[in-house]
Formats: sequence, structure tokens, C-alpha cells
Amino acid sequence: MPVYKYAKKFLMIDISKKNWFVYLLECGDQTLYCGITNNIENRLKQHRGEISGGARYTRSRTPLKLVYQEQIETRSMALKRETLIKKMSRKEKLELIKNNFNSEVDLNH
Repeated sequence: MPVYKYAKKFLMIDISKKNWFVYLLECGDQTLYCGITNNIENRLKQHRGEISGGARYTRSRTPLKLVYQEQIETRSMALKRETLIKKMSRKEKLELIKNNFNSEVDLNH
């Protein structure tokens, strides 16, 4: 039995059936960080340093604001969307944020 089958049985979840999110954070230095997750609340806690696992990039760039999120059905589709967003210029990303997300969430409170 392949190792991933053991992991799946141990975790008791089917990752393919979870909802995935592509998100953009605005960092304290005004840069944008793009990522994916299947648990947006935990991922944001990781970025804030409340639990382990946050990206090295965001650790030194606080405060952080969630400025965009998009729910996607599968991990594969989320990775493809993340790749497209990462290839966008800053101007295109800001336009995406402006057109699709009406509020900001301050991650430091």
C-alpha cells in the first residue's frame, strides 16, 4: 500500500473534497503575497505567527492584511489560479483586489 494511502487513512479526510482558497495578503512593506490553502483561518494564524508553518516571506513583513480570497473546488485548480495570479503585474493584482474584494481584514488584531 503506498504511503499516501496510510496518510489519508490516518488523517481521516479527503483533501480532494475540501474547499480550497487562493488568497492575497498585503504586507506591511506594501508587497503582496499570494498563496493557497484549504483552511484559510489556520493559514492566516500561521502567517501571523500564532501557530507554526507560516511563510518565511511574511514573517518579517507584518502587519498583514487579507485583501483578496477566492474559493476554488480542487487543489489542482487552486494551484493553477495561484500561478496565474503570481504572474500578474502588481497593477493587475491591485485591480483584481479592487474588483473582487470589498473589504480588508487586519490580521494583527
